[in-house]
Amino acid sequence: MLPVYLKKDLKLDNLDKFLLISGPCVIESKSVVFRTCEVLKKLSLKYKLPFIFKSSFIKANRTSSESFRSIGVDEALNILALVRKEFDVPVLTDIHSELDAVLAAEVADVLQIPAFLCRQTELLEAAGETGKVINIKKGQFMAPDDMKYQAKKIEATGNKKIFLTERGTTFGYNNLVVDMRSLVIMKNSGYPVIFDATHSVQMPSKDKGVSSGNPEFIASLSRAAAAAGADGFFIETHPEPRKALSDAGSMLKLDKMEDLLKDLLSIHKIKFNT
Repeated sequence: MLPVYLKKDLKLDNLDKFLLISGPCVIESKSVVFRTCEVLKKLSLKYKLPFIFKSSFIKANRTSSESFRSIGVDEALNILALVRKEFDVPVLTDIHSELDAVLAAEVADVLQIPAFLCRQTELLEAAGETGKVINIKKGQFMAPDDMKYQAKKIEATGNKKIFLTERGTTFGYNNLVVDMRSLVIMKNSGYPVIFDATHSVQMPSKDKGVSSGNPEFIASLSRAAAAAGADGFFIETHPEPRKALSDAGSMLKLDKMEDLLKDLLSIHKIKFNT
C-alpha cells in the first residue's frame, strides 16, 4: 500500500492500488496538455486509480542544442497551474537546478529529479527544502542499492516524502535494459518504487542526436514490473506521439493507455491477494 502522506498532501484516494503518473513528456501547448489530462483523469476515475499528471515545463537534458526545450518557462508553468486547477489533479514536473526547484514548487505537488542529475547533492537538497514530494529517477549509471544514499540527502532536509523510480540501465551505447531486481532492491529503502515504462524503452541519442525508442515493449515491461511489486507506473503519453516535440519515439499513444491499465490492475490484484 502507498504511504499515508500521499493522501494527506496530494489528496489521492484508493492508495491500495498502484499510483499512475502520466502525461506528455513536455508542455508543448495548452491544447495537447488539456486533451491528454482529460482522458487520463477519466481513466483514473473509471478504474479508481490515484493519479498525478506529469509534464515538464523545461527539458534541460538534451543531447543536441537544436532539440526542443520549452515553450517558455512562465507560459509552461502557467499551463501546469491551470491543469492542476481545472482538472483538480496533483501535478509533477522535472527540475534541473536549485532555481527550478523554487519556481516549480509554486505550482507543482511533486518535483522530479531527472536520472542524469540524481547524484547532484545541492539539487536534491534544494528540492527537499521545498517540502514537496520528491521523485528521484535512478540514473542509467547507478546501482539500485545506491539510490538510498540519494534519498538520505533529501531526508537530511527533514523531508521524507520520496519516491524512487526505475528507468532502465545503460546497456552499451544507445540502448537500455531493465533489471527487475532493481525494483525489489529499491523497495528495501522503505520508499515507494515507481516503474518508468517509457524511458525504459528509450534508445538514447540513437537518431542523430535525438533519442528514439521501442514503445512496443512498454506493455511487456510494465506487466513484468507489476508482477515484481512496483508501487506505481510512470507512463508518458501523447495523442500523437510521432508529432510530439520531445520523446516522440518512446511515448505510449494515448488511446492505448486503457488496455495497459486494465492489464496492470489484473496483475496488481493477483499480487495483493496471494
